Amino acid sequence: MIKVTVWNENRHEQIHPEVQAVYPNGIHNAIASFLQEAGFETETATLEQSSHGLTDEVLENTDVLIWWGHIAHDEVEEAIVTKVHERVLRGMGLIVLHSGHFSKIFKKLMGTSCDLKWREAGEKERMWVVDPTHPIVDGVGEYIEIEQEEMYGEHFDIPTPDELILVSWFKGGEVFRSGCTFKRGNGKIFYFRPGHETYPTYYQKDIQQIIINGVKWANQSNSTAPYYGNQKPIENLEV
Repeated sequence: MIKVTVWNENRHEQIHPEVQAVYPNGIHNAIASFLQEAGFETETATLEQSSHGLTDEVLENTDVLIWWGHIAHDEVEEAIVTKVHERVLRGMGLIVLHSGHFSKIFKKLMGTSCDLKWREAGEKERMWVVDPTHPIVDGVGEYIEIEQEEMYGEHFDIPTPDELILVSWFKGGEVFRSGCTFKRGNGKIFYFRPGHETYPTYYQKDIQQIIINGVKWANQSNSTAPYYGNQKPIENLEV
């Protein structure tokens, strides 16, 4: 069984009534709920917990980590970022959602500013599948419409993705690379754009399906990590 940890800074839900109304149990529990229904062994972790809930034991027992953050990126301890980074390089999958593009861990893995344009106007988003053969979009049609979302617009300052799967159009006219994959070391990374805290995006079935598919794709629990360091010769080197 794939072991998933859903990490959320869990700040908006504590201080903003409009977010509490949409996600009364927190964004992390809303995501964990449909992942559990999909058959994954799912736990949650939040910023206020010791080690932000990401202890060595938790990370070692996580196949795929899902990350949602927004207003408290700077409060994430560098030591925890380093541990997550090392764990990704050793094979843990990472799914970064929405404003997690500005998280310390995503910027560290990308090596760029990860900046973008944005506008919060509750406008319609139409997210087009541009790689229909990719397993992350299994069971999804040609596009997904979200009636209200925050706009993210290009240029998105990330490295060229290994795979571009989804591209969004917004009512205001902007476009955005909304579904991108990367590989770092032995780990697989999926950035998925939707999920502003004041809109019920994570209750939408197509969005849930993509995250479920993303977990399956990012899982590396059955892979063998490469061996590094001093190597004995395979052939006899003696003449």
